[in-house]
Amino acid sequence: MAADPILALSNVTKRFGGLTVSDQVSFAVPRGARMALIGPNGAGKTTLFNLMSGVYPLDGGEIVLDGARIDTLPSRKRIAMGLSRSFQNIRLMPHLSVVENVMLGQHAQASGIGDLLTPISWMRGGRWRRLAVERLEAAGIAVHPDADVASLPYGVRKKIEVVRALMSKPRLLMLDEPAAGLNPRETAELSAFLKDVAATGVTLLVVEHDMSFVHDLCEHTVVLNFGKLIYEGPTRAVQDDEAVREAYLGSRRVETAGGSHAA
Repeated sequence: MAADPILALSNVTKRFGGLTVSDQVSFAVPRGARMALIGPNGAGKTTLFNLMSGVYPLDGGEIVLDGARIDTLPSRKRIAMGLSRSFQNIRLMPHLSVVENVMLGQHAQASGIGDLLTPISWMRGGRWRRLAVERLEAAGIAVHPDADVASLPYGVRKKIEVVRALMSKPRLLMLDEPAAGLNPRETAELSAFLKDVAATGVTLLVVEHDMSFVHDLCEHTVVLNFGKLIYEGPTRAVQDDEAVREAYLGSRRVETAGGSHAA
């Protein structure tokens, strides 16, 4: 286990009916790490994200964030403690503008009813709006803040969702396929942006099928297969592990195997 983990999973188990989708999974995410969670289709990656973020309850085991057990807490309290995430399927509010969607991510910082209403105020010069616009610019999202988010390309909306997740000022940012739908230039820009985010002290845990993206961004990788952990170690060595090769149906290199849209 990492000497100073920000997140630690111990024997995490989840069943749906008679199917065990997370089977006593244990690993730790070192503080400040850029870590990937990969595996073939149906490996249980997104299910594990849902367990960590509170979408599903555990059937066994425990999850500890920065020394405090969180698996019995509701999602909103986990966010307030410093855990934020994006989703595999975009969950932006289509009837809101770009900046309004980003400002929604600031609600975790509200300390009372007045603060809770502040991020959605119509004050164009307000602090919340300025911070949201600054974060959009830092991410290289070259669209007007008041643009209708529903009218934007898929790849741009994916990046906006990452920015929204950052607005809660997380200590641990979990990203579910952030590069999906991005072209090579956008993917490279996102990787550079996330490295800058990590340099500020935010720990990254990334589910991703684009192994070029994973190799560029992540130093450490965990691999799941059929709900079990089969590899934990340096990203540079993942393609040489025999169990990983077998999980990816005997492919010569993990990079060519894909592993997209896993459960």
